[in-house]
Amino acid sequence: MLRILLAENPCDLTESHFYYTIEKPSFAEFRDRGSKFLAYAFPLPAKDTFKAWLQRVKADHPKATHYCFAYRFGLDGTDFRINDDGEPSGSAGKPILGQIDKRGLTNILIVVVRYFGGSLLGVPGLIHAYKTAASLALQTTPILQKQIEVFYCLAFDYTLVNDVMRVIKQSRCTIISQDLQLFCTMTIGIPKSTQEETINRLHEFHSLEIKRRD
Repeated sequence: MLRILLAENPCDLTESHFYYTIEKPSFAEFRDRGSKFLAYAFPLPAKDTFKAWLQRVKADHPKATHYCFAYRFGLDGTDFRINDDGEPSGSAGKPILGQIDKRGLTNILIVVVRYFGGSLLGVPGLIHAYKTAASLALQTTPILQKQIEVFYCLAFDYTLVNDVMRVIKQSRCTIISQDLQLFCTMTIGIPKSTQEETINRLHEFHSLEIKRRD
């Protein structure tokens, strides 16, 4: 399901059943008085992946003068990072993050590469340039609504495989990992919207062990 969400401020999503992120990487370019601002947006399924994306961008643009970025990760609105990479404080990372928050997004990284064009833009001009470049990048990729999942570890006898799989499929759970031997173990993501119902159904299998994973 795809949906565009506009929000003026980042919100705590811990009480929601869904969050919003970008579907796939995107790119946009903005120019001002000779300077080029190349914006790259990346989905972050895991926070530590931002380092790989940042290094990739730097490798693709070894002669750029600045690599400014912002990311937001997680559901409670507290996990984010901004970097001005030598630009005046508050002129790059903050306006990039502002475009992420304006759309209510999380699990996303935006890197804006600058090639200096010879003319100083001043702090207001830089804010406008980084903000615009980030905004343009977000306009070129669909916004994806994703279910918030709670993760559980299951352990059960192989004779229960078909029954457990039926519950997982009907409840639209995600299988994170599985080891199907004579004694099976599995890590699944249960949609928050159906968490209680799904747990109750799994508890009906008396020999199945279930434990929440932090």
